[in-house]
Amino acid sequence: MMRTRPLKVALLGCGVVGSEVARIMTTHADDLAARIGAPVELAGVAVRRPSKVREGIDPALVTTDATALVKRGDIDVIVEVIGGIEPARTLITTAFEHGASVVSANKALLAQDGAALHAAAEEHDADLYYEAAVAGAIPLIRPLRESLAGDKVNRVLGIVNGTTNFILDKMDSTGAGYQEALDEATALGYAEADPTADVEGFDAAAKAAILAGIAFHTRVRLDDVYREGMTEVTAADFASAKNMGCTIKLLAICERAEDGGSVTARVHPAMIPLTHPLASVRGAYNAVFVESDAAGQLMFYGPGAGGAPTASAVLGDLVAVCRNRLNGATGPGESAYAALPVSGMGEVVTRYHISLDVADKPGVLAQVATVFAEHGVSIDTVRQTGKDGEASLVVVTHRASDAALGGTVEALRKLDTVRGVASIMRVEGE
Repeated sequence: MMRTRPLKVALLGCGVVGSEVARIMTTHADDLAARIGAPVELAGVAVRRPSKVREGIDPALVTTDATALVKRGDIDVIVEVIGGIEPARTLITTAFEHGASVVSANKALLAQDGAALHAAAEEHDADLYYEAAVAGAIPLIRPLRESLAGDKVNRVLGIVNGTTNFILDKMDSTGAGYQEALDEATALGYAEADPTADVEGFDAAAKAAILAGIAFHTRVRLDDVYREGMTEVTAADFASAKNMGCTIKLLAICERAEDGGSVTARVHPAMIPLTHPLASVRGAYNAVFVESDAAGQLMFYGPGAGGAPTASAVLGDLVAVCRNRLNGATGPGESAYAALPVSGMGEVVTRYHISLDVADKPGVLAQVATVFAEHGVSIDTVRQTGKDGEASLVVVTHRASDAALGGTVEALRKLDTVRGVASIMRVEGE
């Protein structure tokens, strides 16, 4: 039987995502009530600009006093979609203290203070759900946290930022340079006026921290994630990738060491073979590839941003939290029992593509090969082109540690015959 008293929901933020959440709550009210077992009522909306017209939202519900809203005591669930660290952190913890559960899409806050927020939720017997924080509409956190709870996840490899994927896809498919592709992404609304968080990998790094923590049952903070942006990727890099049967993606990579004793999390551009499922992810779409012991290889694909897709994930969490509320229970909290150490980038082992500008004269290749050998980095292939006393040397290595590769590059730069290191690209997904 359906409970007649509605569950009250307060919305913090009513921008692109928040307005979609409110719209779906209104237009799908009967379906949501049937799925939950009780009606849900939008009981308040906290905004910065109350004078703005918000279609479908009763102006009487709108307030600029978010603190008073979360302190009301009669609110069952707070939906936080304002983003950033403060005031979101204080509002969420205050909501817990006053008896509400929380659904959030705030990747930056969860990557920085997820452990403290989970502890606060547990202390007050409340839920903290955040499916929308990582990959928009793509169901990812719940499968990792629940569906694969009995399995051992070894690696999570993904495209988790639609803006960067759109830019790199344009560079790959049209031969455009980085700035030209960025300008198109901005014109189409895929890139913000200030795209730094996307193109420098900050957005993806926050998502990587969240994914690694869930996948490996270990606390991973944003500071633990190695981050490298994609602004230096060139048309020449794409040409080299094509020669290898690869393309270039900005990847978030979370993996467990082969001995199982530590984990790493990193974000950087990488070449991946065209045969890998992630290579075919086009435009502004996201996809995450998961490798586990029992389930094997799984891929999750879909729109990773946007008002309606992100709202879909928020509403999925809202239904789950409301059901828990009716049953007097809470869902899965933080799982950090493994407490594995988080290793630095130097311990990561992968293949590398290095492009060098060198003097075009006898003995150069031998000098370069000697440097690689001295640092324990084995060469797989070498390609050289030269003209008028200058040459380009492209070296692809076998698997080596990032620390060994770093030492190799430092030594190469000291050679008189090496004019410069044009690019260094990791090769993943093989």
